[in-house]
Amino acid sequence: MNKTIENIEVRQIFDSRGEPTVEVEIMGSGGKKFLAQVPSGKSRGSREAAVFSFSEALVAVSAIRTLVVGKSFDSIRDFDAMLLKEDGTDNMSRLGGNVVLGASIAFGRLIAESEKKELWEVLREEFFGDYKKENFLPAIFSNVVNGGVHADNNLDIQEYMAVARPKHSFTETIARLEKFYKHLGVFLKDKNLGKTPPLGDEGGYSMNFKDNFEPIRILQSLIIDEGLSESFSIGLDVAASGFYGENSYRFGGETFSSEQLAGVYKKYFEDAELLCSIEDPFHESDEKGFADIKKILGEKWVVGDDLTVTNKKFIQEYGAGNCINAVIIKPNQIGSVSGACEAMRTAHDLGIKTIVSHRSGETEDVFIIHLAKAGYARGVKIGAPVKERIAKFNELIRLFD
Repeated sequence: MNKTIENIEVRQIFDSRGEPTVEVEIMGSGGKKFLAQVPSGKSRGSREAAVFSFSEALVAVSAIRTLVVGKSFDSIRDFDAMLLKEDGTDNMSRLGGNVVLGASIAFGRLIAESEKKELWEVLREEFFGDYKKENFLPAIFSNVVNGGVHADNNLDIQEYMAVARPKHSFTETIARLEKFYKHLGVFLKDKNLGKTPPLGDEGGYSMNFKDNFEPIRILQSLIIDEGLSESFSIGLDVAASGFYGENSYRFGGETFSSEQLAGVYKKYFEDAELLCSIEDPFHESDEKGFADIKKILGEKWVVGDDLTVTNKKFIQEYGAGNCINAVIIKPNQIGSVSGACEAMRTAHDLGIKTIVSHRSGETEDVFIIHLAKAGYARGVKIGAPVKERIAKFNELIRLFD
């Protein structure tokens, strides 16, 4: 099982928003090539790993090439450790989180090929082999209405998601989700005076609404009318850092303190029984706001993203601080496969639910589906079932059904 690296290259590609990102290629022995496309994010936490431009990535890969070519590594962890040591910074500012992650995923695919395994099997054996959990089907968090920085409309909340919990198979659940998405589009077209609403960055419909609560009301009514309330619910990604400033929140045309905004969310959950989760309800530095809303909402999911940025240190801190009971896992926030897996392990050890997530600027790379299966994720967040995101829906079916 030869795991020797013969070459590494990087090229510029374009994500679903038409923005440049990178694809890393590792060549193994015999000339076999392994690719990894790295997504980009429009809404990023300030503590995420550095994202390099293509010109910066070329320089970084040149440095990586001198480290890895002609060498063999027994594990992803060993490969990542060498690159992280070479980088030597807290935020991957020397080699770039997107560059290192691309190399890390591509090398994982080289290992999988050499061992005649699926990538998820390699990940599970290396990082989650000591976990004894039953396999189950993670919920799909599908962004069906876009707002915030992901859309050109009047919504402050960034994502309104249909949360589909599979009962028997992803084939059946995804078919229901696709039908629901289309029916929502028809309803919104009628509401939009016969004009088909444009799509936001993640494939959700983007148009103006009466207020920030109206999409929740519409989604709940449609879920009930379609007879889906036993398996479908509603999730929000508020991305509150986007409307925070001067120690207050500008939401719905009004200014709120952290405590007042928690009251708004409380009423949302009281008025919409199908609301099940809320992601980044407060600014990434508003630890008290997270703790307060978690206490108010009880068993509902309070999800950290900008707060925790797939970093085991922050997951430990805010999980132990009773600020969250669920966490987003975005590999390029931390910049390596090892880092993402360690973040998931930390969450598991604290009893915090994990949601493996895409980014707003996506590619057709399906790595996150393998990570979700390997790490027993409770959810996968992959946008609306359209365009480039269809590849991830198809991979769910292939790996889980």
